[in-house]
Amino acid sequence: MTTFDRVPALTRPDLLAEPTLRALRSLDADTAARFEVAEIDPALADTEALCRAFDLPLEASANCVLVTGKRAGELRPAAVVVQASRRADVNGAVRRHLDVRKISFTAHEEATSGSGMEYGGITPVGLPGDWPLLVDEGVVAEAEVVIGSGLRRSKLFVPGAVLGRLPGATVLPLAQ
Repeated sequence: MTTFDRVPALTRPDLLAEPTLRALRSLDADTAARFEVAEIDPALADTEALCRAFDLPLEASANCVLVTGKRAGELRPAAVVVQASRRADVNGAVRRHLDVRKISFTAHEEATSGSGMEYGGITPVGLPGDWPLLVDEGVVAEAEVVIGSGLRRSKLFVPGAVLGRLPGATVLPLAQ
């Protein structure tokens, strides 16, 4: 089994997307210190490949998906964080929370340009402040989760509860 070489995230800014780095630097020192980062092979950026290679249970990994809702011509982007072992209830809980009639996953190009992050590495840390950040209660209950760093070549490690306390975060039952 392969292991991660984890270090405090702020000691390796080269392993963080610029918006992620800015966001971590803006957190209080105690919260920022809870984030660790590890370099990985970019071919392992996808959750299932990472979990297989490092023998991680899917519930220890959290995915951040970007969605865009629409109501009366107004677009409402949001980020949804859910354990890799579960599916986000995008058409139910997320749609209702955003108060939109239609909702869909954000297109690849829009996701990367809007977030400033690489596709396959998008993280809830450093997304635009006006985007709602919806974190599933199952993520918050995990002692630690692996999430993206904004880059495909690294991963962040953080207690799930910390994600629920990020600026703009709302903790909800979002998983099916």
